[in-house]
Amino acid sequence: MILHRNGLILFFTFALMINLIRHLPKIFPFVLVLGIFLSFSIHKETNPNKDRLLLELVSYVLERGHYNPRQIDDNFSKNVFNSYIKGLDNQRRFFLQSDVDNFSKYEERIDDLIKNSDTSFFDLTVEKLFQRIAQVESFYKELLEKPFDFSKQEYINLDFDNLSYVRTLNDLKKRWRMRFKLSSLQIFFDKKQEENDKKEKDNSYIIRSDLILEKEAREIVAENLNIFFENVSQLDRNDWFTVFVNSIALEFDPHTTYYAPQDKDRFDTRISGKFEGIGARLQRKNEQVHIIEIIPGGPVWRDNLLKVGEIILKVAQKDQEPIEIGNMRLDDAVNLIKGPKGTKVYLTVKRVDGIIEEVEIVRDVVELEESYAKSSLIIKDNKTYGLIELPQFYIDFDDYSNRNAATDVKNEINQLKEKNVQGIIIDLRNNGGGSLKTVVDITGYFIKDGPVVQVKSTGGRKEILRDTDSSIIWEGPLVILVNEFSASASEILAAALQDYKRAIVLGSKQTFGKGTVQNMVDLNRIISGSTYGDLGAVKLTTDKFYRINGGSTQLEGVKSDVVILDRYSYIDLGEKDQENPLSWDYIEPTLYDSWHKEIDYKYMLERSKERMNSSQYISLIEEQAKWVKQKQDEYDYTLNYNNLYKEKEFEKEKINKFKKLSEFQSNLQFQWLPEPGKKSFNEEVTLRRDRWIKSLKSDFYIDEATNILEDLNSKDYNGLAHLKINKD
Repeated sequence: MILHRNGLILFFTFALMINLIRHLPKIFPFVLVLGIFLSFSIHKETNPNKDRLLLELVSYVLERGHYNPRQIDDNFSKNVFNSYIKGLDNQRRFFLQSDVDNFSKYEERIDDLIKNSDTSFFDLTVEKLFQRIAQVESFYKELLEKPFDFSKQEYINLDFDNLSYVRTLNDLKKRWRMRFKLSSLQIFFDKKQEENDKKEKDNSYIIRSDLILEKEAREIVAENLNIFFENVSQLDRNDWFTVFVNSIALEFDPHTTYYAPQDKDRFDTRISGKFEGIGARLQRKNEQVHIIEIIPGGPVWRDNLLKVGEIILKVAQKDQEPIEIGNMRLDDAVNLIKGPKGTKVYLTVKRVDGIIEEVEIVRDVVELEESYAKSSLIIKDNKTYGLIELPQFYIDFDDYSNRNAATDVKNEINQLKEKNVQGIIIDLRNNGGGSLKTVVDITGYFIKDGPVVQVKSTGGRKEILRDTDSSIIWEGPLVILVNEFSASASEILAAALQDYKRAIVLGSKQTFGKGTVQNMVDLNRIISGSTYGDLGAVKLTTDKFYRINGGSTQLEGVKSDVVILDRYSYIDLGEKDQENPLSWDYIEPTLYDSWHKEIDYKYMLERSKERMNSSQYISLIEEQAKWVKQKQDEYDYTLNYNNLYKEKEFEKEKINKFKKLSEFQSNLQFQWLPEPGKKSFNEEVTLRRDRWIKSLKSDFYIDEATNILEDLNSKDYNGLAHLKINKD
């Protein structure tokens, strides 16, 4: 994912608003334009309901602002119909065939409903869904009262895309009963294994009977279902309407999404890596709000105010009466607890020992440490290299001077330079993207100056984003580590440094393949004076980015210079495997100068290939990848204990065989570095960093990346530096 808030977003917002205003007579006959802010105000006498308003707003923004708007016609309608029904009941465990038959009269009419802001189709479906959920909730406990017979030769198919809807309520009960049996069998199997393990350790231990274990398994399934329906009961009409709106949005492309207000808050937290609150993660269970994690560095952690396992009963603001939150939606409870830095919140808490007391907490900025860049030294044969892991390209869009990925990476590079490292690895594995501006800045740390990425916007306008700073922070050897989950902003960085021949890209055959840019359109800035409160936002695909060599990373991703398979190599999980992706294309390349220190790719690849051929792990990695693919394609599950036992024994053999991969230990030594400027760090952060270092020690890919850095520094390589670049 890429979000661009500098330059492009200003142009987009202005252009979109002008476009909206230009078409007001046709689209919003009841709207008045107010002042230079280009916002809308609705006549109170003619206010539509919120669903109609949202549908009108979102569909209009999509049609007028999307990079490649879709024709909203009967074919579009069919696709939205299928996507929406799947979104409501993706495992086909609520609706009957008669329900879907009844819905199908709208299959080719949704386009007309969208144009008329008509919610009748949604009303029909969500009313039926509520009815079916209530019916299942009324009978699921009864289905779990009778013991399961795990000696029967039965199977269940979980290929939901090809699973038919049942015809009667009795058939629906049978389907749920089979699902319960599968869940119970899995739990029963694990309990049997635990009993056998206890017997092996203590011969005097008396193994509990199958009847007892089967009953316990059903009780666990029932408890899980209680939690499931408790969570479902918290979903209201607005939640399901979000599903409907997104069925429309996602028909444009996989990354265009409507965000309800609470979802927008979560998105902002994820992209910035921080929020203002108390620093605790919460979960709703059994009509209570439980604390499930304390975030290091937050006010709760800092002052040791709360502990995991405690329950929040009431929430009060300063000079206000406490509000009970037991029956409240979790999102609403969280909104009461969160608040601006420096303000106070008062929580009535039930401690683990049962004591109930009120806790005063001063809210503060809570940083999600796992979201931020971190670095480690790598020591090999008395030589030192550096590793920077970047989980995402985070940014505070409201203030770029606040903590962001570019500034943090710069600080980490300078810290590594102080340690006299001879090469740096940038680890972008599993980095799904983020801010475009931070990508441009980070690329500039490794090149003199020049273009970084080309961006083609809605309407065909093209812009080249450049590094204009001629200073270079790091001139030494550089390896970019990627995998299939490196997407969007990660692909821009990898592509730019690859095109400049500035870095070696190592990892999967190709990265994710997301070559589009999204902008966040706040619907509240389009509509002012709404009586419905916060309307949320639309994350809209407005641009497509291209490499400086002219090629798009859309669908194709970035192909690694050094390819090493991993367990996901044969699984369909890239952009090309998503619904409705934009196509690949090519534009004119821009002028740029390759890195002045030439890399002999042929030499480097031969050295890496020799190591791979002599490695005992490569063939095992490929076998594991094929096995993972095979498991992914299996949809039939046995409901017979003996059959499951045989399957588990076979799986155990495979798992034991693949354990060899986890046993890999490099000869490298690692030493994590504290955040620049921080002289002390807390116990929890130290523990997490120590775990990270332990994982690096067993990371085959880091090991090979370090070998490549060593090659780039070798005497033999330097002797070939005068040769012409060869990347065939």
